[in-house]
Formats: sequence, C-alpha cells, structure tokens
Amino acid sequence: MMKLGIDRLLETPDLRQPLRGRRIALLGHPASLTATGQHSLDALMALGDLHIVAAFGPQHGMRGDKQDNMVETPDAIDPRYGIPVYSLYGEVRYPTPAMLDSFDVLLVDLQDIGTRIYTYVTTLGYLIDACAGAGKTLWILDRPNPAGRPIEGSILEPGWESFVGAGPLIMRHGLTFGELANWFVAERGCSLDLHLVAMDGYRPNEGPGFGWPLAELAWVNPSPNASSLNMARCFPGTVLLEGTTLSEGRGTTTALEVVGAPDLDFERLLKRMQRECPDWTQGALIRPCWFEPTFHKHVGQLCSGLQIHTDNAAYQHEIFRPYRLLALLLKCVRREYPDYPLWRQFHYEYESERLAIDLLSGGTLLREWVDDPEGQPGDLESRLLADEERWSEIVAPLMIY
Repeated sequence: MMKLGIDRLLETPDLRQPLRGRRIALLGHPASLTATGQHSLDALMALGDLHIVAAFGPQHGMRGDKQDNMVETPDAIDPRYGIPVYSLYGEVRYPTPAMLDSFDVLLVDLQDIGTRIYTYVTTLGYLIDACAGAGKTLWILDRPNPAGRPIEGSILEPGWESFVGAGPLIMRHGLTFGELANWFVAERGCSLDLHLVAMDGYRPNEGPGFGWPLAELAWVNPSPNASSLNMARCFPGTVLLEGTTLSEGRGTTTALEVVGAPDLDFERLLKRMQRECPDWTQGALIRPCWFEPTFHKHVGQLCSGLQIHTDNAAYQHEIFRPYRLLALLLKCVRREYPDYPLWRQFHYEYESERLAIDLLSGGTLLREWVDDPEGQPGDLESRLLADEERWSEIVAPLMIY
C-alpha cells in the first residue's frame, strides 16, 4: 500500500520533531486529504503537538470550489480554528511580507496533476522564491502525479513566463510535487531550507494506475473540473483548448475530456487526423460524440465533438500522447476549415496582450505550426523530441521514486 506524505507525517512523531515549537502554516485545497478522507488541516490540528497559525489557499480556494478559471478567492478567517486563511489567488498571487511574517514553516500539501499550466505549480514556484528570500522553511508533503512519468510537449520559451508558466518547464513534466520543488530550487539556484516528506510505496511506472494508486486512494477533485484520472491523463493536451474557440467541455460533466463545436464535423476531423498522422492518435479510445454545454463556450448549443477515454483496454500509457493528439486536431481544423476563427482572444490569467494559446503552449511555436500551410507533423515532432530529451536529462537526477 502506498502512503502519502501527510499520512507519514501524522503517523511518525520523529518526522514532526523539527516542527515542534515553530509557527506553522499549511498550503492546501479541497484535495488535501489523508488516506481516510480527513482534511489535512483538521488532521494536523487534531494532533495537538503542532502550532498551526495560518493557512493558505491557491486558485479555487483552501476548502471551497470556485468553479471556473479566473474567479478570485478572498482572504478569510477559518470558522473552526479562528486562524487566517490567506488567498494566493485573490488580491495577490505572491505572498505579502505580512503573510510571510505570520509563520516560520510552511507545509505544502497540494494534489497536482502533472501539467505545467496547472496554476498550483506556479504557486509553488512563487512560494519557493518568497520563502527563500524571507528565510522561511518549506516542507513538501508529497502526493502522486496521476499523469505518471511520461514526458511530453515543448519547454516554455524565455520571455513567456506567466501564471500558467512559472519557468522553463515542459508541458507534461512527469514529476511529483516534491520532485518539482527540487527542480525549482535547482533551476533558480536559491538557498532554501527545503524538506520533503516522501511517499512510501509509490510506483509510478506500474499499471494499471501508472502514477495513481487505483483501488487505494480516492480521487478527490484537486480543482472543480479535474473530475477524474481520465481528465488528468488528457489534460496536457486538452488544456490547449482553453486558448481556442472550441469547447473543452466546461458546462458538461466531462470537462477537459471532450472537445467540440456546433459548427464543425468532428467525425470528419477524426478521419483526417487518422490519415495525417495515425501515430499521434494511438494509445486511447477516441470516440465521436455530441454534447450541449450548460455554461461557458457554446452554451445551449449542440456540439459535435470527440471524447478521449483512457479508462479501458485501449489505453497504452507509454504510447498515448495527448499534447500531440490535440496539436493534430488543431492542425486538421485549420486544414479542413481554413478560415475558421480558431484562436480565442480574451483576458486570460491576468494577461490581456498575449494570446492565451501562446501562454498555454509556452511560446508561439504551436500556433505558428498550426497556421502554417506547409507545416507537417514531422516538423513539430522534431522540436518536441528535442525538448523531451532535454527535459529527461534535466530531471533524471531529481527523481526520488
């Protein structure tokens, strides 16, 4: 049986010894739970031997669920414990000096899903910078990466840093949050008192979970639309849809597992994808479907679409490449419907000048390849392979499982 970092901390008094007598804050969210389903804040408070003085919440909140992106959470007072709960997705995204002054040690217990643009990654990077600068101690209570070890995508290009891109990370990074913290410290060259409470029995290369301990750990949404292991596996590709006019399924029960639009024929698009680059469509079941969003893009309109399934016998963990799959879909939209208004122009994650698709993909490479009539899958493949090989070399010494 696998054991989470939070459960090891709770069960092992010797692990907690360095925390005694110090002011402790917890960064958590609704998926910050023990294996038995108790929220980490409640479990830490119930110990009675630690001085918990504050809590922090990332995007979507510490305990509550803000449904959509770009919905801020205010600071609050926890009604049960009377401690401040500071929002890092509200008036500020970087902790203020007053917030940093409130604690000596910050415990980070966030469930990540293995993709660069997930904003908890950026929040971790900001807190590493802030704690290093303020001389604070930071502990990571490690959790699984449900997307597992496969690496895919391009590395974020210099100058494209944003709240969905905290640094030169690849899209599907293959690391746990603890390993990511090691990467941030190494990449930034900062001096930080960093401690990792690792998991026991974590086997990210073993099926059928490949990163997620199926039948051991309950799936609790780390953000409101991260509703399944299937979503986490699809997300390194389907998140690109946020920068397009195509629906990513918000307003349905399978957000970021489907793609669709009311004015496109997705059966036709899938056939073209399978002709253009069949290798990029392998490793999962891709099923034509129809759906009607109840909110968000194309609300109330019947959309032709596709659903991606990784929860069946067709799933091949090392072959499924969601980033390539969605890149190919966008390319085929451009080829089948050359004048289709594909790129969505809107205020995205505190950015109003740069296109969301470029922020998501970490540069202009993907959009320019999609829009280039001469661009072929092999052209994108060569760039992705180079970045994937480079990332593999960078992170090899940082992996602890």
